[in-house]
Amino acid sequence: MKMIMWGVLGVSALLLIIVVLRSRAAGRWLTYLGVNIIVAAFLLYFVNLVSSYTQFTLPINVTTIATVGVLGVPGLMLLAALKLVLI
Repeated sequence: MKMIMWGVLGVSALLLIIVVLRSRAAGRWLTYLGVNIIVAAFLLYFVNLVSSYTQFTLPINVTTIATVGVLGVPGLMLLAALKLVLI
């Protein structure tokens, strides 16, 4: 039964990928999402790079990258403010 469920999951994931990649709008959306994730990772890396001067670091993980990826620079400032206030 467990193998059947994994098979169904694999086939449905493959079909979803095929449907998404055939649409031009989905391709643009995935490109936009990828660029935002890369920019977010670089912003967080830059904050951690200057941490030797500022003594302030933010972890680079899925949550922080998603927050900065969706909100941009205001999201980075939000994370910094949360860290300063809560910790």
